[in-house]
Amino acid sequence: MSLQNELNKMALDNGVQYFGVSDLSKAREFIVEQGGDDLSAYPYAISLGIKLIGPIVDKLPHRNEKAALLNYKHHAYDVINSRLDMIASILSSHIQERGYGVLPLPSSKRIDDERICAQFSHKLGAHLAGLGWIGKSCLLITPDNGPRVRWTTILTDAPLQPTGSKMESRCGTCNECVKICPVQAFTGRNFAEDESREMRYDAKKCEDYFKEMEKKGQIAVCGLCVYVCPHGRKKDNRILHSKVRD
Repeated sequence: MSLQNELNKMALDNGVQYFGVSDLSKAREFIVEQGGDDLSAYPYAISLGIKLIGPIVDKLPHRNEKAALLNYKHHAYDVINSRLDMIASILSSHIQERGYGVLPLPSSKRIDDERICAQFSHKLGAHLAGLGWIGKSCLLITPDNGPRVRWTTILTDAPLQPTGSKMESRCGTCNECVKICPVQAFTGRNFAEDESREMRYDAKKCEDYFKEMEKKGQIAVCGLCVYVCPHGRKKDNRILHSKVRD
């Protein structure tokens, strides 16, 4: 069995639903600009994704139900992030034992408070691996579960094979994530590689919204853009997908 197949099996055995490999060469400049020169040593990224629990996400519009928000923060954020970090560590140790360089990245840790970003864009890795497209919410949208997936990334120089190519956006004229955002953080523009994130998304608005909730003693949870995306909603997918493409 090849190393890549070994890693894929290990990931699936540990509860991962999405496994992908991407060639980072075409995004090298952006990656180094965001995360630093150390990342340039790794030509490949392994993307790992775990699907969120549907009924927990479906309760997000119930903003007055403390239990619903607490459950989302705990199970759909803290717990799944920990699971992803553990699985990334297991796979990284296996890669290292096979004699290759490897760098597991935290599933949810910020390194730049001014730009409000992590060391590496997990959604970029998953996008390059052919696992989905970047939607108007600036989230990675999978065809089958929409944005209801949390991600992490392992960088490596192991000789892996890319699992796919970038998906074109399937958002169409849908603006559900734009309309539901409580602070109007999204402009409604489709993703374009030559445009900065700020053309589509004002991360500071989200940041201030969470801080305001914390000041009021509320549970700092939103996720409405995750909830509302038609590609992740538990309804008749044929009807929903038809509506998105119209």
